[in-house]
Amino acid sequence: MPLDRNNRVLVAAGLRRINAGQASAGVQALIQVGGRDAARVDATDLGFVVGPRINAAGRLEDMRVGILCLIADSHSEALQHATALDRINRERRSLQTQMVDEAESWLARHHGEARDLPAVMCLFDESWHAGVIGLVASRIKDKVHRPVFAFAPAAEGSAELKGSARSIAGVHIRDLLAELDASRPGLIHRFGGHAMAAGLSLDRQRLEEFQSGLLEVVTRRVDPALLQACVLSDGAIAAADIDLALVEAIRSGGPWGQAFPEPVFDGAFEIESTRVMAERHLGLRLRCVDSGRAFDAVHFGAYSGTSPRGRWHYVFQPFVDEWRGERRLRLMIRHALPIASVAASAG
Repeated sequence: MPLDRNNRVLVAAGLRRINAGQASAGVQALIQVGGRDAARVDATDLGFVVGPRINAAGRLEDMRVGILCLIADSHSEALQHATALDRINRERRSLQTQMVDEAESWLARHHGEARDLPAVMCLFDESWHAGVIGLVASRIKDKVHRPVFAFAPAAEGSAELKGSARSIAGVHIRDLLAELDASRPGLIHRFGGHAMAAGLSLDRQRLEEFQSGLLEVVTRRVDPALLQACVLSDGAIAAADIDLALVEAIRSGGPWGQAFPEPVFDGAFEIESTRVMAERHLGLRLRCVDSGRAFDAVHFGAYSGTSPRGRWHYVFQPFVDEWRGERRLRLMIRHALPIASVAASAG
């Protein structure tokens, strides 16, 4: 749900209760297994720590585990369920990583250049788990900036496919499915959703027909300009102003979330050094081109076999990395382009 005024009031009130130690036993247990301090939990933690653990049970096993955790009366009972949810969530992350890697490898083989991408992407693999395809569609959608459908067998050996779709701003994915369904009755068994996400099912043997029909609808209805990614920033910020006080000021302006995004800034940096973290992520030592001030930064999912060098234009968020009681300023990289690419785009 978007964080409009009413929802921000509700979320802020809930966070105050959580921070004061007044959350339910289930929420407290989920925060504990997620390795967070309840006194410092914010909306981002709810979205990336608590929520995924609750949802993981429904994706891979039995959604009742999450419900039982939330309604548990005692901390010991809640912790038992939260621990199970944490285990399931680790399995979900591993499965998601594998499936996203396979999807990205397929993209690299079949669409090495961005200009070769069709207006809508349909991905399918026989081995994929139907409970995780929505997460795969979301990740690939962010990468290619166009609607993405991911399919998996509805069950092992099933002739039916389950699909999950994620869209971009300006492209109403459910309306596209409704138009396709009206023009080709019986092609889609069931579908539902909203502007940004949808689910559906169809016969495995009709997947190619679905792909071609969907591409026709998207080509006819979607303005190609919407498929050009545009990254919005709150602008440049003086390096001297990036400090712990700024991070706390931004945090106090929350809760941040959908339709009320946390501020992001941009600027040019020279890469002084890099290190690979957990095989997929990058730790960076950056020096601001304008001021010469150095920062440590992290860029999740950015390592693909080679480390970046030279000057880059980054969109970033300052954050506090807390480790063993020490609070250190870091930059979280959200988007990156080599300076040469930025200059070429401007030209």
